[in-house]
Amino acid sequence: MSATEMKSPREAARAFTPQLTHFVEDPLFSKVWEDGALSKRDRSLVTVSALIALGAADELPAHLRRAIENGVTKVELSGLITHLAFYAGFPAAISASARAAETLGALEGG
Repeated sequence: MSATEMKSPREAARAFTPQLTHFVEDPLFSKVWEDGALSKRDRSLVTVSALIALGAADELPAHLRRAIENGVTKVELSGLITHLAFYAGFPAAISASARAAETLGALEGG
């Protein structure tokens, strides 16, 4: 995928699967992400973890940016990726770390 597509996989997919994109927008983002049972910050942590475990590298940059917007710090994301290495595997964690560095930049003081 190109850098443009990496910014929004949903928009990249819209041309071929408009109905799928619609389902992402409603109900996923309009209802599920707005449900008060979990904070958006917690949802971001869960989502990033799931994407790493699934090896969904194309989806990861958009959700890393969303996690930062939702109050997750780069230090917390670094810790999450390191922790997941033991549960999702080192290759998944190394790939996620590389994507995080590309997306968010280096971890200061790391």
